[in-house]
Amino acid sequence: MSTQIQIRDIKINVYKYNTLVIGSGAASLNAADSLYKLGQTDIAIITEGMNKGTSRNTGSDKQTYYKQSTTIIDEDSPLKIAKTLYDGGAMHGDIALVEGALSLKSFYNLINIGVPFPHDKYGQYVGYKTDHDENSRASSVGPLTSKYMTEKLEEQVRKNGTDIFDRFLVIGILKDIDKNESVGVLTIDTKNIDNSDYGLTLFNCTNIIYGTGGPASIYHRSVYPKSQSGATGIALEAGVKGHNLTEWQYGIASTKFRWNLSGTYQQVIPSYISTDENMEDEREFLEDYFENPSDLLNAVFLKGYQWPFDSRKLYNNGSSIIDLLVYIETQVKGRRVFMNFMKNPNCVGGEFQFNLLGEEAYEYLSNSNALFGTPIERLKKMNPLAIKLYKDHNIDLESEPLEIDVCAQHQNGGLVGNIWWESNVKHFFPVGEVNGTLGIYRPGGTALNSTQVGSYRAAEFISKVYTEEPMDMNEFKDKIKSQVEKKIDFIKNIKVNKNKSSNLIEFQQELQKEMSKHGAFIRRILEVRKSIDEFNNTFKSLTELIHINDLNELPNVFRIYDMIIAQLSLLNSIEEYINYGGDSRGSYLVHNKNGDYEIDYQGINLRYSLENTIGDKVCETQINQNHSLMEFKQQWNKVRPIPEYKSWFENVWQEYRENKIYGGINNED
Repeated sequence: MSTQIQIRDIKINVYKYNTLVIGSGAASLNAADSLYKLGQTDIAIITEGMNKGTSRNTGSDKQTYYKQSTTIIDEDSPLKIAKTLYDGGAMHGDIALVEGALSLKSFYNLINIGVPFPHDKYGQYVGYKTDHDENSRASSVGPLTSKYMTEKLEEQVRKNGTDIFDRFLVIGILKDIDKNESVGVLTIDTKNIDNSDYGLTLFNCTNIIYGTGGPASIYHRSVYPKSQSGATGIALEAGVKGHNLTEWQYGIASTKFRWNLSGTYQQVIPSYISTDENMEDEREFLEDYFENPSDLLNAVFLKGYQWPFDSRKLYNNGSSIIDLLVYIETQVKGRRVFMNFMKNPNCVGGEFQFNLLGEEAYEYLSNSNALFGTPIERLKKMNPLAIKLYKDHNIDLESEPLEIDVCAQHQNGGLVGNIWWESNVKHFFPVGEVNGTLGIYRPGGTALNSTQVGSYRAAEFISKVYTEEPMDMNEFKDKIKSQVEKKIDFIKNIKVNKNKSSNLIEFQQELQKEMSKHGAFIRRILEVRKSIDEFNNTFKSLTELIHINDLNELPNVFRIYDMIIAQLSLLNSIEEYINYGGDSRGSYLVHNKNGDYEIDYQGINLRYSLENTIGDKVCETQINQNHSLMEFKQQWNKVRPIPEYKSWFENVWQEYRENKIYGGINNED
């Protein structure tokens, strides 16, 4: 603690650092370690919980890390990766080039600290192809790749002796408003909440590296770990621009234990069953849509490769029909849906007739020596760790069906950052998923690459350019006083009734269900507009609508506060995209009554088009606070192309020696 300052009637502890790293996932930990190794040791990590984030708690059947290919069978380069990322649409070419250029540096750093990516006897880190990829760039250490990364990066940070403020919740990004620069954060020390100071703690800093992950709490149907909430909302509230907020990935996942059901979970072709709320009236519902068994079996198999819902894969019995049929059962009919690995689909007629499969599915199972038995028997052969994963979470795929739904998994969009990951607010660097570098379509595993590249770039820029001490305490208090007072006033307006149970859980769930119904992968403009009005009214009256039993629930109030801002930002971005003429793209379907394609099934009619995807532009979103209301400003910008220039070594060497590559202190380049 550097000192205390008094604001209103509260004495608040204040700490000073050159750089605060917020979050404890793969991006944040790499940022802290990179800063230290680059010579900037005046740093601290602030986290809600070291073990709470997405990096630590999620994965898939074979979680992918995407990098430049390093084997003799694939000719590759940073430019080729950049083109792959750029061609996915709505991604800036200069960002794509940086993510390609630093992919191997980041990958080998992870290897050097002990992440066990596999290589052959010649030292080649052999890869495999992932979705939307033309090279074998993918690597993996199994279902828990990001967990291994996070654990090894944490070892480095602890070895460095970096200060860690654990169980501190950030509730406000503090700015020098005149200069549009971040100067600190307001937090709640969740271990020390009391009536006198509410656990409020201030941090005065020169720089903020913001690695809080995606806005994990905004949906009810979600594969994010329940321990993660995200903090995109308070960054948007502070004037940080968002872009591509509309772009998410949605796909089939288990709900009791939140996990993506991609890869071998689908390739073993389990049966899909639907029941009523009491798990009665069981039936296999996919057969109602597919006219022949081969189309059904191939669509399920392809969900392994094509896990995210993709609006282009609906036509002609494409794999994304599976997602849509699950959605109709769960969210339209109100039934429950399960994947059953204990029995083959009814349509195969008892013993599996593998000749019903298409060539791709048949060859895959044949090459895996799995043309036999039931789905669970095939899964044991092809990926026994996939069974163990669920057993470790008290779910036995050998004896019980697995409840599923179509869930939000990852936001491709997020907060704006330039080629050094600095946002429009100076000294504020969003890294990892909270930074929206990725566009409409992206190869699987690029998100993990982005966590490492972006966090290193932010650390490099800070260590070379933003090295000054934080402002003195009197100036700091003067700059942030009114911003902190606003949060204190909000806290004091919250109703605390020790004789009444809190309504936070039910209140939050209702908002999350609304988002899953109207702001997820099926989007209708009238429903979006209705939701915007409802969420605006909720935010305006938040302290009147909620009540808590105890002050220790204060952090959950602020998580809801952040969540609503993120929800409103997404809904307004969806409305803007549809108003601009945007059709279905990426992982969502935009209902268009005059659309080129139609799905008419059991009373559900969806029309959609795929023509106008606006992939050559990016929509930026910024909040202008107007008293208790938030006004949203939207701006469409042309996508920046991949840079083309002749790099002459001697010239680059000189610019590097003279620090000219950083574009000067104003970061104009």
